[in-house]
Amino acid sequence: MIRRRPPRVKRALYPRDVAGILVAKGRRAGPPNRLGSGALLRSLLNRPEFLLVGTFAVLIASGTLLLRLPVAHADPPVGWVDALFTATSAVCVTGLITVDTEHTFTHFGKVVILVLIQLGGLGIMTFGALVAQLLHLRLSFSGHLAWQSSFFEGPARLDLRRALLGIFALTFVFEALGTILIYWGLQSFPHRANGWFEAAFLAVAAYCNAGFSVYSDNVVGLRDSPVIVGTLMTLIVIGGLGYLVLLEALHRAWCRLRGRRPRVVVWTLHSKVVLATSALLVFGGAAALLVTGLTPTEDTWGRRVVHALFQSVTARTAGFNTVDIGALPLPSLLILIGLMFIGGSPGSCAGGIKTTTAAVWSARVRSRLTGREGVRLFERHIPPGLVRRAALLLAVAGLWNMGGVLVLAIVEQSQAFRLEQLIFEQISAFATVGLSAHPDSTVSLSARFSPWGKLCIVFTMFMGRVGPLTLAVAVLPRARTLYRYPTERVMIG
Repeated sequence: MIRRRPPRVKRALYPRDVAGILVAKGRRAGPPNRLGSGALLRSLLNRPEFLLVGTFAVLIASGTLLLRLPVAHADPPVGWVDALFTATSAVCVTGLITVDTEHTFTHFGKVVILVLIQLGGLGIMTFGALVAQLLHLRLSFSGHLAWQSSFFEGPARLDLRRALLGIFALTFVFEALGTILIYWGLQSFPHRANGWFEAAFLAVAAYCNAGFSVYSDNVVGLRDSPVIVGTLMTLIVIGGLGYLVLLEALHRAWCRLRGRRPRVVVWTLHSKVVLATSALLVFGGAAALLVTGLTPTEDTWGRRVVHALFQSVTARTAGFNTVDIGALPLPSLLILIGLMFIGGSPGSCAGGIKTTTAAVWSARVRSRLTGREGVRLFERHIPPGLVRRAALLLAVAGLWNMGGVLVLAIVEQSQAFRLEQLIFEQISAFATVGLSAHPDSTVSLSARFSPWGKLCIVFTMFMGRVGPLTLAVAVLPRARTLYRYPTERVMIG
């Protein structure tokens, strides 16, 4: 009797197998434990949270080493802690400084800071995706979805290569136009260095929402130039809206100019929420600052309106200041703290909890108070998972900053710092703003901190740039439970 071998049953392809097939580029993938340079890069690109945290850390370390070089600074030399603080502030596009940028760093050091701002503003993930496209590395299906969700929120379905080209084109065009306008405005100040480098530095820092300046007094000395003030405000607003909103707005404008109808008739919900919340924060913050008051140097209504609007714009993670922040009254500082905590919009150079998080959380509170089922924004239903994510982000950010203020108060208890100054510095670092309530406008309050206090601010800036949820996903393990405890109620309120 002849025994026949049983037919081979094809094993079902699991997502990991599908990812390997999609990456293989027509060749059979090797064993998973043997990673060449291309396979290692692909594995990193498929885990954007690890790539984001790791590459930001590597860039900060590289910037610290470059700023410690003798060619990067003048005498006296910059210490390791101050170099780390400056590199972290530049990469995280914050703007907090412990040393005077104008007189401490040489031209080479300022170029290093400018490059760190540009790389940190656009995001290392953007450059990583560009490298992947240039090297023709194919991402797995799950990796591509992860990249797309990291760059764009909402139901956008944009080609990654076209989106990257659009991002770099927008960045170059806006920064180039800003450089030209700022250079033109600097010609009215012959006592200052009015070269192209200074103009480019301010334009890049403004578009990337970083508060660095090549001048010791930030932009207080340029406050009487409508061209410079207007250009900086425009770049800050554009850089804080997010690339998805910019691409959609430019697409609609291009269709209008060509007399065509856009493919999407109505604005996406993401763009509506970003534009409406941003306008409310900018003009509402300016109005609140006019009520609470600025410094005594704003002696006319025209100056009050202009500088209140500028500070309302720059408080949303930009960090430039045309007034002495340390001389503002306490109610104005509290308003700026609220604006800094919210910050800009997702997918932009800005920090904070983001405008969409604040809008979703506000809609959730309104729904609960009115007894309405579900959360709605602009006649659209918000998924429960997104609502929970916004609530979680808000809770984590609040707890982190409360703990940060407590740690600063313990570490710096020998100094006579007021509580509002510590809160302002903590929120400014977390939201990557760069404003400081220090009476000396040439440096931030962190310059008076001990080395341990400076390291606390460094870690807060890093946390604020990569995002608390991203860092948690990259570090903390995901627990899976197969059981559930009994339900029991507790009294609330």
